[in-house]
Amino acid sequence: MAKDTLYTNGVIAAREKYLLKDKILKLCDLDAEEALRAVCESGFGKNAEVSSVYEYEKLVAADEAAIDGFIREYSPSRAEAGYLLTGRDFHNAKAAVKAKYLGIGLENMLAPEGLIPIDVITDCVNSGKYSPLGEKLGEAVEKASALFEGEEVSGAETGIIFEKALFARLKEICAKNGILKKLLTVKADMTNILTALRSAEEEYAARCFVEGGKLSEKQLRALFDGDAEKFKGTPYYEFIKKCFADKAAGRPLTEAEKLFDIFEAEYFSAKKYELEKSSPFLYYVFRRRAENVNVRILFVCLLAGMKEGEIRRRLRLIK
Repeated sequence: MAKDTLYTNGVIAAREKYLLKDKILKLCDLDAEEALRAVCESGFGKNAEVSSVYEYEKLVAADEAAIDGFIREYSPSRAEAGYLLTGRDFHNAKAAVKAKYLGIGLENMLAPEGLIPIDVITDCVNSGKYSPLGEKLGEAVEKASALFEGEEVSGAETGIIFEKALFARLKEICAKNGILKKLLTVKADMTNILTALRSAEEEYAARCFVEGGKLSEKQLRALFDGDAEKFKGTPYYEFIKKCFADKAAGRPLTEAEKLFDIFEAEYFSAKKYELEKSSPFLYYVFRRRAENVNVRILFVCLLAGMKEGEIRRRLRLIK
Protein backbone atom coordinates (compact mmCIF):
# COMPACT_ATOMS: atom_id res chain seq x y z
CA MET A 1 0.00 0.00 0.00
CA ALA A 2 3.04 2.28 0.26
CA LYS A 3 2.75 5.30 -2.04
CA ASP A 4 5.26 7.60 -3.72
CA THR A 5 5.29 10.54 -1.29
CA LEU A 6 6.89 12.89 -3.82
CA TYR A 7 3.99 12.33 -6.19
CA THR A 8 1.48 12.68 -3.36
CA ASN A 9 3.08 15.95 -2.25
CA GLY A 10 2.69 17.24 -5.79
CA VAL A 11 -1.01 16.36 -5.72
CA ILE A 12 -1.35 18.16 -2.38
CA ALA A 13 0.40 21.27 -3.72
CA ALA A 14 -2.10 21.41 -6.59
CA ARG A 15 -5.10 20.98 -4.28
CA GLU A 16 -4.02 23.35 -1.52
CA LYS A 17 -5.21 26.34 -3.54
CA TYR A 18 -8.79 25.21 -2.88
CA LEU A 19 -8.41 25.41 0.90
CA LEU A 20 -10.43 28.20 2.49
CA LYS A 21 -7.71 29.07 5.04
CA ASP A 22 -8.23 32.58 6.41
CA LYS A 23 -10.84 33.39 3.76
CA ILE A 24 -13.40 31.89 6.10
CA LEU A 25 -12.87 34.85 8.46
CA LYS A 26 -14.31 37.20 5.82
CA LEU A 27 -17.44 35.05 5.61
CA CYS A 28 -18.26 35.65 9.27
CA ASP A 29 -19.52 39.14 8.40
CA LEU A 30 -21.81 38.01 5.56
CA ASP A 31 -25.37 36.80 5.73
CA ALA A 32 -25.85 33.05 5.44
CA GLU A 33 -26.89 33.06 1.77
CA GLU A 34 -23.89 35.16 0.74
CA ALA A 35 -21.57 32.90 2.74
CA LEU A 36 -23.05 29.83 1.04
CA ARG A 37 -22.37 31.27 -2.41
CA ALA A 38 -18.80 32.16 -1.45
CA VAL A 39 -18.10 28.71 -0.02
CA CYS A 40 -19.51 26.97 -3.09
CA GLU A 41 -17.53 29.23 -5.44
CA SER A 42 -14.34 28.30 -3.59
CA GLY A 43 -14.83 24.68 -4.60
CA PHE A 44 -15.68 23.42 -1.12
CA GLY A 45 -18.02 20.43 -1.23
CA LYS A 46 -18.14 20.44 -5.01
CA ASN A 47 -20.68 18.18 -6.70
CA ALA A 48 -23.06 18.57 -3.73
CA GLU A 49 -26.53 19.69 -4.80
CA VAL A 50 -27.52 22.42 -2.37
CA SER A 51 -30.64 24.49 -2.97
CA SER A 52 -30.79 26.28 0.39
CA VAL A 53 -28.39 27.45 3.08
CA TYR A 54 -30.20 25.08 5.42
CA GLU A 55 -28.66 22.24 3.41
CA TYR A 56 -25.08 23.25 4.25
CA GLU A 57 -24.54 19.78 5.77
CA LYS A 58 -24.62 18.38 2.23
CA LEU A 59 -21.56 20.50 1.45
CA VAL A 60 -19.76 19.24 4.53
CA ALA A 61 -20.69 15.62 3.76
CA ALA A 62 -19.43 15.98 0.19
CA ASP A 63 -16.13 17.43 1.36
CA GLU A 64 -15.74 14.74 4.01
CA ALA A 65 -16.29 12.10 1.33
CA ALA A 66 -13.65 13.77 -0.84
CA ILE A 67 -11.16 13.71 2.04
CA ASP A 68 -11.90 10.04 2.65
CA GLY A 69 -11.30 9.33 -1.02
CA PHE A 70 -7.99 11.16 -0.84
CA ILE A 71 -6.95 9.15 2.23
CA ARG A 72 -7.79 5.85 0.57
CA GLU A 73 -5.93 6.74 -2.63
CA TYR A 74 -2.86 8.52 -1.27
CA SER A 75 -2.13 7.21 2.25
CA PRO A 76 1.63 6.65 2.43
CA SER A 77 1.01 3.34 4.23
CA ARG A 78 -1.65 1.30 6.03
CA ALA A 79 -0.65 2.97 9.29
CA GLU A 80 -1.78 6.45 8.21
CA ALA A 81 -5.02 5.11 6.76
CA GLY A 82 -5.60 3.17 9.97
CA TYR A 83 -4.96 6.15 12.20
CA LEU A 84 -7.33 8.32 10.19
CA LEU A 85 -10.17 5.88 9.53
CA THR A 86 -10.23 3.18 12.21
CA GLY A 87 -12.35 5.31 14.56
CA ARG A 88 -15.17 5.09 12.01
CA ASP A 89 -15.25 1.29 12.30
CA PHE A 90 -15.54 1.41 16.08
CA HIS A 91 -18.26 4.06 15.92
CA ASN A 92 -20.25 2.09 13.36
CA ALA A 93 -19.90 -1.16 15.28
CA LYS A 94 -21.15 0.56 18.44
CA ALA A 95 -24.10 1.94 16.46
CA ALA A 96 -24.86 -1.52 15.02
CA VAL A 97 -24.88 -3.08 18.50
CA LYS A 98 -27.28 -0.40 19.79
CA ALA A 99 -29.52 -0.80 16.75
CA LYS A 100 -29.67 -4.57 17.20
CA TYR A 101 -30.52 -4.61 20.89
CA LEU A 102 -32.59 -1.44 21.19
CA GLY A 103 -34.58 -2.04 18.01
CA ILE A 104 -33.82 1.38 16.59
CA GLY A 105 -32.88 2.50 13.08
CA LEU A 106 -29.19 2.30 12.25
CA GLU A 107 -28.88 4.69 9.33
CA ASN A 108 -28.92 7.96 11.26
CA MET A 109 -26.34 6.71 13.75
CA LEU A 110 -23.67 5.72 11.24
CA ALA A 111 -20.45 7.57 10.50
CA PRO A 112 -19.01 7.45 6.96
CA GLU A 113 -17.43 4.09 6.18
CA GLY A 114 -14.00 3.43 7.64
CA LEU A 115 -11.71 0.55 6.72
CA ILE A 116 -14.34 -2.15 7.21
CA PRO A 117 -17.47 -2.03 5.00
CA ILE A 118 -20.57 -1.17 7.01
CA ASP A 119 -22.44 -4.24 5.76
CA VAL A 120 -19.62 -6.46 7.05
CA ILE A 121 -19.85 -4.80 10.46
CA THR A 122 -23.62 -5.17 10.67
CA ASP A 123 -23.48 -8.80 9.49
CA CYS A 124 -20.91 -9.63 12.18
CA VAL A 125 -22.92 -7.89 14.90
CA ASN A 126 -26.15 -9.61 13.89
CA SER A 127 -24.63 -13.06 13.38
CA GLY A 128 -22.37 -13.07 16.43
CA LYS A 129 -19.41 -14.06 14.25
CA TYR A 130 -16.83 -11.39 15.00
CA SER A 131 -13.58 -12.62 13.45
CA PRO A 132 -13.84 -10.41 10.29
CA LEU A 133 -13.73 -7.38 12.59
CA GLY A 134 -10.27 -8.12 13.94
CA GLU A 135 -9.30 -8.86 17.53
CA LYS A 136 -9.87 -5.51 19.27
CA LEU A 137 -13.10 -4.54 17.53
CA GLY A 138 -14.44 -8.09 17.73
CA GLU A 139 -13.79 -8.20 21.49
CA ALA A 140 -15.51 -4.82 21.94
CA VAL A 141 -18.62 -5.97 20.07
CA GLU A 142 -18.70 -9.21 22.08
CA LYS A 143 -18.41 -7.37 25.42
CA ALA A 144 -21.03 -4.79 24.49
CA SER A 145 -23.40 -7.47 23.24
CA ALA A 146 -23.00 -9.35 26.52
CA LEU A 147 -24.00 -6.21 28.40
CA PHE A 148 -27.19 -5.89 26.39
CA GLU A 149 -27.99 -9.59 26.61
CA GLY A 150 -27.44 -9.51 30.37
CA GLU A 151 -29.74 -6.48 30.65
CA GLU A 152 -26.90 -4.54 32.27
CA VAL A 153 -26.92 -2.07 29.44
CA SER A 154 -25.66 1.46 29.93
CA GLY A 155 -24.89 3.97 27.22
CA ALA A 156 -21.86 5.13 29.19
CA GLU A 157 -20.52 1.61 29.74
CA THR A 158 -20.98 0.75 26.08
CA GLY A 159 -19.08 3.89 25.13
CA ILE A 160 -16.23 2.98 27.49
CA ILE A 161 -15.89 -0.48 25.95
CA PHE A 162 -15.51 0.86 22.41
CA GLU A 163 -13.31 3.84 23.37
CA LYS A 164 -10.82 1.65 25.24
CA ALA A 165 -10.77 -0.90 22.43
CA LEU A 166 -10.25 1.82 19.82
CA PHE A 167 -7.16 3.20 21.55
CA ALA A 168 -5.80 -0.31 22.04
CA ARG A 169 -6.18 -0.88 18.30
CA LEU A 170 -4.63 2.50 17.43
CA LYS A 171 -1.66 1.64 19.64
CA GLU A 172 -1.10 -1.47 17.50
CA ILE A 173 -1.50 0.50 14.26
CA CYS A 174 0.98 3.20 15.30
CA ALA A 175 3.57 0.88 16.88
CA LYS A 176 6.11 1.15 14.03
CA ASN A 177 5.39 4.72 12.93
CA GLY A 178 7.20 7.40 14.93
CA ILE A 179 5.01 10.34 13.92
CA LEU A 180 1.74 8.52 14.51
CA LYS A 181 3.00 7.26 17.89
CA LYS A 182 3.65 10.88 18.94
CA LEU A 183 0.17 11.92 17.83
CA LEU A 184 -1.46 8.98 19.58
CA THR A 185 0.43 9.72 22.79
CA VAL A 186 -1.01 13.22 22.93
CA LYS A 187 -4.46 12.06 21.83
CA ALA A 188 -4.58 9.39 24.56
CA ASP A 189 -3.20 11.67 27.29
CA MET A 190 -5.58 14.51 26.45
CA THR A 191 -8.50 12.07 26.29
CA ASN A 192 -7.64 10.77 29.76
CA ILE A 193 -7.19 14.29 31.15
CA LEU A 194 -10.54 15.49 29.82
CA THR A 195 -12.28 12.33 31.02
CA ALA A 196 -10.87 12.75 34.51
CA LEU A 197 -11.85 16.41 34.68
CA ARG A 198 -15.41 15.59 33.59
CA SER A 199 -15.69 12.70 36.07
CA ALA A 200 -17.23 13.05 39.49
CA GLU A 201 -15.24 10.10 40.87
CA GLU A 202 -11.73 8.70 40.46
CA GLU A 203 -13.16 5.22 40.01
CA TYR A 204 -15.13 6.21 36.94
CA ALA A 205 -12.10 7.96 35.39
CA ALA A 206 -10.01 4.84 36.02
CA ARG A 207 -12.58 2.67 34.22
CA CYS A 208 -12.38 5.01 31.22
CA PHE A 209 -8.57 5.08 31.05
CA VAL A 210 -7.33 4.49 27.48
CA GLU A 211 -3.98 3.10 26.32
CA GLY A 212 -1.36 4.87 24.24
CA GLY A 213 -0.39 7.85 26.38
CA LYS A 214 2.54 8.60 28.70
CA LEU A 215 0.58 9.77 31.74
CA SER A 216 -0.08 6.87 34.10
CA GLU A 217 -3.32 6.25 35.95
CA LYS A 218 -1.50 7.25 39.16
CA GLN A 219 -0.46 10.59 37.64
CA LEU A 220 -3.98 11.23 36.39
CA ARG A 221 -5.43 10.66 39.87
CA ALA A 222 -3.63 13.85 40.90
CA LEU A 223 -6.15 15.78 38.77
CA PHE A 224 -8.72 15.17 41.50
CA ASP A 225 -6.54 17.20 43.91
CA GLY A 226 -7.10 20.28 41.74
CA ASP A 227 -3.39 21.12 41.73
CA ALA A 228 -2.04 21.84 38.26
CA GLU A 229 1.48 22.29 39.67
CA LYS A 230 1.79 18.52 39.96
CA PHE A 231 1.90 18.47 36.16
CA LYS A 232 4.62 21.07 35.83
CA GLY A 233 7.28 19.72 33.51
CA THR A 234 4.79 17.72 31.45
CA PRO A 235 3.63 18.84 27.98
CA TYR A 236 0.12 19.26 29.42
CA TYR A 237 0.82 21.79 32.18
CA GLU A 238 -0.72 24.81 30.42
CA PHE A 239 -3.59 22.71 29.09
CA ILE A 240 -4.44 21.46 32.58
CA LYS A 241 -4.13 24.94 34.10
CA LYS A 242 -6.63 26.21 31.55
CA CYS A 243 -9.01 23.37 32.40
CA PHE A 244 -8.80 24.07 36.13
CA ALA A 245 -9.39 27.79 35.55
CA ASP A 246 -12.51 27.06 33.50
CA LYS A 247 -13.83 24.61 36.09
CA ALA A 248 -13.23 27.08 38.91
CA ALA A 249 -15.17 29.73 36.99
CA GLY A 250 -18.02 27.31 36.32
CA ARG A 251 -17.32 27.29 32.59
CA PRO A 252 -17.50 24.18 30.37
CA LEU A 253 -14.18 22.84 29.07
CA THR A 254 -14.93 24.26 25.64
CA GLU A 255 -11.49 25.76 25.02
CA ALA A 256 -9.75 22.58 26.12
CA GLU A 257 -11.96 20.52 23.82
CA LYS A 258 -11.16 22.92 21.00
CA LEU A 259 -7.43 22.41 21.60
CA PHE A 260 -7.98 18.66 21.59
CA ASP A 261 -9.83 18.85 18.27
CA ILE A 262 -7.00 20.65 16.48
CA PHE A 263 -3.86 19.39 18.21
CA GLU A 264 -2.85 17.18 15.26
CA ALA A 265 -3.13 20.02 12.76
CA GLU A 266 -1.31 22.36 15.18
CA TYR A 267 1.49 19.81 15.59
CA PHE A 268 2.24 19.91 11.87
CA SER A 269 1.56 23.63 11.51
CA ALA A 270 4.35 24.39 13.97
CA LYS A 271 6.75 22.47 11.69
CA LYS A 272 5.19 23.26 8.33
CA TYR A 273 8.45 24.38 6.69
CA GLU A 274 10.29 21.20 7.63
CA LEU A 275 7.69 18.53 6.88
CA GLU A 276 8.91 15.40 5.10
CA LYS A 277 7.92 11.84 4.28
CA SER A 278 4.28 11.28 5.34
CA SER A 279 3.95 14.55 7.26
CA PRO A 280 2.68 16.72 4.35
CA PHE A 281 -0.05 14.13 3.70
CA LEU A 282 -1.14 14.12 7.35
CA TYR A 283 -1.00 17.91 7.66
CA TYR A 284 -3.15 18.34 4.56
CA VAL A 285 -5.78 15.87 5.81
CA PHE A 286 -5.98 17.47 9.25
CA ARG A 287 -6.34 20.94 7.72
CA ARG A 288 -9.12 19.70 5.46
CA ARG A 289 -10.89 18.14 8.44
CA ALA A 290 -10.50 21.38 10.41
CA GLU A 291 -12.08 23.28 7.54
CA ASN A 292 -15.05 20.91 7.61
CA VAL A 293 -15.55 21.73 11.27
CA ASN A 294 -15.20 25.45 10.54
CA VAL A 295 -17.75 25.44 7.72
CA ARG A 296 -20.23 23.68 9.99
CA ILE A 297 -19.56 26.21 12.79
CA LEU A 298 -19.87 29.11 10.35
CA PHE A 299 -23.36 28.19 9.14
CA VAL A 300 -24.68 27.14 12.54
CA CYS A 301 -23.62 30.52 13.90
CA LEU A 302 -24.81 32.58 10.93
CA LEU A 303 -28.22 30.91 10.99
CA ALA A 304 -28.40 31.56 14.74
CA GLY A 305 -27.79 35.27 14.11
CA MET A 306 -24.47 35.46 15.95
CA LYS A 307 -22.16 38.43 15.48
CA GLU A 308 -18.89 38.28 13.57
CA GLY A 309 -16.66 38.33 16.66
CA GLU A 310 -18.59 35.52 18.33
CA ILE A 311 -18.29 33.35 15.22
CA ARG A 312 -14.56 33.98 14.85
CA ARG A 313 -13.93 32.91 18.44
CA ARG A 314 -15.56 29.55 17.75
CA LEU A 315 -13.53 28.70 14.66
CA ARG A 316 -10.72 26.11 14.79
CA LEU A 317 -7.29 26.17 13.16
CA ILE A 318 -7.08 28.68 10.27
CA LYS A 319 -3.77 28.32 8.40
